[in-house]
Amino acid sequence: MARHLITSALPYINGIKHLGNMVGSMLPADVYARYLRQRGHEVLYICATDEHGTPAELAAKERGLPVDAFCAQAHDAQKAVYDGFALAFDHFGRSSSPQNAEITQHFARKLNENGFIEERAIRQVYSPADGRFLPDRYVEGTCPHCGYDKARGDQCENCTRVLDPTDLIEPRSAISGSTELEIRETKHLFLLQSKLQHEVERWIDEVAEEWPHLASSIARKWLTEGLNDRAITRDLDWGVPVPADTWPELAAEGKVFYVWFDAPIEYIGSTKEWADAAPDGESRDWKSWWYEPAGASDVRYTEFMAKDNVPFHSVMFPATEMGVREPWKKVDYLKAFNWLTYYGGKFSTSQKRGVFTDQALDILPADYWRYFLMANAPESDDSSFTWEHFTATVNKDLADTLGNFVNRVLSFSRKRFGDDVPAGGDPGEAETRLGEEIATLLAEYEEHMEALQFRKAAAALRALWSAGNSYLEEKAPWLEIKTDKDAAALTLRTAMNLIHLYAVVSEPFIPSSAAAMRAAFDLPGDDATWVTAEQAKALTTLPSGTPFTVPPVLFAKITDEDLESYKERFGGRPEQQPQQEQPEKSA
Repeated sequence: MARHLITSALPYINGIKHLGNMVGSMLPADVYARYLRQRGHEVLYICATDEHGTPAELAAKERGLPVDAFCAQAHDAQKAVYDGFALAFDHFGRSSSPQNAEITQHFARKLNENGFIEERAIRQVYSPADGRFLPDRYVEGTCPHCGYDKARGDQCENCTRVLDPTDLIEPRSAISGSTELEIRETKHLFLLQSKLQHEVERWIDEVAEEWPHLASSIARKWLTEGLNDRAITRDLDWGVPVPADTWPELAAEGKVFYVWFDAPIEYIGSTKEWADAAPDGESRDWKSWWYEPAGASDVRYTEFMAKDNVPFHSVMFPATEMGVREPWKKVDYLKAFNWLTYYGGKFSTSQKRGVFTDQALDILPADYWRYFLMANAPESDDSSFTWEHFTATVNKDLADTLGNFVNRVLSFSRKRFGDDVPAGGDPGEAETRLGEEIATLLAEYEEHMEALQFRKAAAALRALWSAGNSYLEEKAPWLEIKTDKDAAALTLRTAMNLIHLYAVVSEPFIPSSAAAMRAAFDLPGDDATWVTAEQAKALTTLPSGTPFTVPPVLFAKITDEDLESYKERFGGRPEQQPQQEQPEKSA
């Protein structure tokens, strides 16, 4: 049985992420990791905050904090939100860790030894007022394409055009505002990706056939356009330092590695952080997950990310790993997502439009969001969040189909039979049909989860819940009890076994609600992690006499008043929304 290494795109340190960031990487990775753990696999789910780069320095400056202090605070704030969403990381690290610096510098030295790094002189913007070279985002000005006067030196936020700092009209320093800028020569390290093009192409041909079309097509598009040599250092105060033992001159100038070079390496660094954080008496071998001679040959590595991150992880990071000429684990399956939009437009902090993850948890429990986002995951196309759709999904699927089933079965049984699972007679034709249907639907659910088809998996899970309601309507225990008390008891016992089954198999999507359903039954030794086909057909896991309680309402309906208040608070008029723009990137 393969071990499963799972990573999701590293959320950038600057700011709390919105729902699109959540559904594009971390949440589906968590759902998959939870499912694999339940099926008995050894799983390691790794993530971290991506902390280097210009935006972190600028954000720290705006807040009047040292950049390391800003990143520490922001990391803790993000981690609190992810804990609130019940993301079960094995480790949530930081790209500013000593472990990442050590491994990043190791990679750079090896790439240099193998002839894949070259020192080149380039012309770059220099600010005499600041006494430093200005990386792309440290230069602001007017976009030459649309006239937006706050465009950055890497991209115009208004028209999304990719820019070079020298393209800007009336450029100025983002640090001091000085317009007295010069173009000077400076040296940087370049990763010679062009030398690795054919190796990456051969590797993509081998592994990408089973990837989603979105991921494989993006990778092949970049390869068709050709891999260009890429600068991997920057003039910043915050980052992994260029090692002085290899490049003393650049190290003396304070050069650091570019965030897109060290960020993917942080997957390995975070795994080493996890190993180093092992409690006393526990030994963790981080290399066995990443280094093939150390045991990683039996690891299946799955990455989760939005489509804008695919080039870096499908082409650039594998090229880096290849150039090191050491047997580091490369991705086996890359699950890419399109974008979740807000009424067809962009989530925007500055314009106070859209739902961000901390705000989401302020108004409703995590399971509402987890289920909706996965049931509408942007797998084949972009999908749009609207409050109307969210409300309808929560009310129909969670409140009516699942929550109401649990409540009315347990409440009615307690009212008529007491606080133990009733006995009743032997299963009949209706129970046999139900068992066959549940086993079939469970097999479909498993098939979709194994294939990482989350919308289809959510639909199969919903069908499992619906089957219980159909059975209850068919048997109508509220009528049976008037003429045949044993028949009503059988129906309720069968329905309670369905609740227990739902608690087990729904856990990847709605872990808190699943735990509440399972905790309703005082079943000794209830440590089952999954349900077999035979158990699904029999529906006898809960024997008669098992004590139970009626849990609080699992899912409260969203009212019309709630809906209007959410739209008022977060925006939601389609006519107010701009055209879709590229969302914030994460590594």
